[in-house]
Amino acid sequence: MKKYDVIIIGAGIIGLCTAWQLARRMRIRIAVLDKGAGVGEGSTGASSAVCRFRYSLDEMVYLACDGIGAYRKWRDFTGLADARAEFHGDGVLWMPGDDHRWARAEHLRMQRLGVRTQVLDDQALQERFPALSPCTQAPDMLSGQSHDCRGGGQHFLETDGGYMDPVDCCADLVDACRHRGVAVLFRQPVVAVLTASGAVSGVRLADGQSIFAPIVINAAGPWCNALTQELDLDLHWRLAPTRIQVLHLDRPGEVEGHIPATVDMGSGIYFRLQNKAQQIVVGSVLEEDERETVDNPDHFNRLPDDVFLQAKLHALHHRIPSLPYRGKVRGYCGLYTVNQLDVHPLVGETAIKGFYLANGFSGHGFKLAPAVGSLLAQMIAGSAADFDTRVRTNFFSIDRQPFTLEGKSVLA
Repeated sequence: MKKYDVIIIGAGIIGLCTAWQLARRMRIRIAVLDKGAGVGEGSTGASSAVCRFRYSLDEMVYLACDGIGAYRKWRDFTGLADARAEFHGDGVLWMPGDDHRWARAEHLRMQRLGVRTQVLDDQALQERFPALSPCTQAPDMLSGQSHDCRGGGQHFLETDGGYMDPVDCCADLVDACRHRGVAVLFRQPVVAVLTASGAVSGVRLADGQSIFAPIVINAAGPWCNALTQELDLDLHWRLAPTRIQVLHLDRPGEVEGHIPATVDMGSGIYFRLQNKAQQIVVGSVLEEDERETVDNPDHFNRLPDDVFLQAKLHALHHRIPSLPYRGKVRGYCGLYTVNQLDVHPLVGETAIKGFYLANGFSGHGFKLAPAVGSLLAQMIAGSAADFDTRVRTNFFSIDRQPFTLEGKSVLA
């Protein structure tokens, strides 16, 4: 009979950061169980892993600061001298279109919250990022017709933003956890959470084996609902596995100069470089592109739709005018687990003693993961450590009220 002190279901970035945050402060028996054959098979592997600070809620900005702070000092955080992952500090540029006040207002707010940012006019934008058009007019996404571009906007740059390779991060965390004695086990699908007398007692695997622990953390991403629906939990939240489309294309020689991770709010796209700046990754920031729910997270369309591809490429060509109309465009699809009430996660203990949720990240999970692991580790260990977040541990509690937000997209 296998016994642990903590079982974590899911070896994505959330589960592994939680395991590591526990292991680095407590000498306890921890098991991380994942249904996949190896790292990066779930939502984390399909993440664009853009590390940006700006959120609607101040607490989310602080969580992003604390999460990204760990990524920026990745070797210190993991204790690995030969870590695979590295932080690409290209900056994150926000282009709000014809809203000339937004950039200045967010700059002042971020300065108040301790985030380094700048406001760029058209000249400063093109001096730093010559490939990007400063046009403030959104492209026609219905007809694809061109227009005479106009500038005069204000653009908002997060100086310390960037991105990581999400699979490399997970691989590093597996190494770090195993060096501390954590059992990270793949091909171990959990099919049920076991309870006794109102408390969690362990989990049951697909092969019928039971593994016991007084603390179980559901960090199963889009598979989370299957583990809670059989339990006597009165959850008023709706967590929906949601198909998300991403494109990538080779960067041609005509596209010169540095390109930061960019949020083109008028066009509804984001893009960033990858593979030593030789490729461009493109995705959507529109709420309308985050509504395709999936019944079975194991079976969904993993290739982008033609309509999505054409629309996002049209937006990308508008923002990068030197991008030629040639070359092959590829794509893939992953899953967000969208909290449909307020697109923010649930993190904390449930009414079943010892059973914790870390679910519903709605596309925010990667950048927040080290900080979310800190929240859970502080709840369980009751002790603080370096790389802990300053945000209160009950901020995402299961019994909270939904946050009030202007929009419910990944930018919320």
